Amino acid sequence: METLNASDAKREFGEMLMKAQREPIGINKNGKLIAVLVSAVEYQEIERMKEQYLKSTIQEGLADLEAGNVQSGKDAFVELRKHI
Repeated sequence: METLNASDAKREFGEMLMKAQREPIGINKNGKLIAVLVSAVEYQEIERMKEQYLKSTIQEGLADLEAGNVQSGKDAFVELRKHI
């Protein structure tokens, strides 16, 4: 991934938009990556994948609920504390 500092990104914004159609462009400020510019197509794909993941997680939870694979919040926290 190509990266630019924020000042260069501001100055080369139009060129960055064209490059982002081919690959993500990282933007650094004070030496830290603060943003990534991606094409609209790639952004839409990321959003679609997030939505699919959320739907499958909800379906999995509903299936567990129907199968009786549930526990109280208190018991869940007890289990979590065992692993921390």
